[in-house]
Amino acid sequence: MARTRFAPDRGLTSRMLLTMFFIGLLYVVFVGALIVLLKGAWPFVVIFAGGLFIAQFWFSDKIAAFSMGAREVSAQEYPELHGTVDRLCALADMQKPKVAVAQSDIPNAFATGRNEKNAVVCVTTGLLRRLEPEELEGVLAHEMSHVAHKDVAVMTIAGFLGVLAGIITRVGLQFGMFGGFSSRDDRDGDNTAVAALIVIGVSALVYTISFLLTRLLSRYRELSADRSAALLTGRPSALASALTKVSGQMAAIPTQDLRRAQPFNAFYFAPAVSVRQAAGQAFSTHPSLEKRLEQLGRISAELGRA
Repeated sequence: MARTRFAPDRGLTSRMLLTMFFIGLLYVVFVGALIVLLKGAWPFVVIFAGGLFIAQFWFSDKIAAFSMGAREVSAQEYPELHGTVDRLCALADMQKPKVAVAQSDIPNAFATGRNEKNAVVCVTTGLLRRLEPEELEGVLAHEMSHVAHKDVAVMTIAGFLGVLAGIITRVGLQFGMFGGFSSRDDRDGDNTAVAALIVIGVSALVYTISFLLTRLLSRYRELSADRSAALLTGRPSALASALTKVSGQMAAIPTQDLRRAQPFNAFYFAPAVSVRQAAGQAFSTHPSLEKRLEQLGRISAELGRA
């Protein structure tokens, strides 16, 4: 847990550690299997896997922010937005993150960054246009909680192995479809084909396990961020109102725009899907709206009794 006044969450910490342990174990097994199966190509496997991991860790936050259209803005451009972030930083006793805005009608927000020093908190113009000041404060507190708890960095690293396994699976399948497995008739060709099929199978299995692990962590971390934001601001009802507005407005966004945003759902305040679609997604990156509102209702009651 970072040195802030955001409420610590041991459940989140233990889940992050467990996820990182299993992801690390999967990574070692995955790279080891590739080295054994590809034999003579092991230097390429090590260089490729290591290089991609470094790139994913150091540049994924910048790539994600760029892909989502985030642009860092000054206090002169958005004084109210910066003012809200300043108040939350003072309240939470944390370093101020970079503040960015994305030109998008999708009402949403996200945080990214390897650590508190490199953190960026971004909101869309659609969100700024739709929310009241106290609702915006709740959303920003939610995103800053991700930075304080360091779960943004964990999600970035946890997603790496799935990305690598997915790439290898797709490349392998394309290679097979274009006749790469049947280009030779001798025994070496048969062995190569079997090895390639095993690599694809291992990659697909690793991708599936990585996918499930990150989804489980993602759902819990959203509930944790809601809880921490509500306790920090003391206004869970404002965050609940923001959640209801954002989720309800998704249905008014063109389907094409939602599909473009969906690859980044794990980073968003709310998934870029309509309420009806979200209800039918068994492997959603976020808990259901009902579950999030129910938790905020309990916190509101607890604060009222206190």
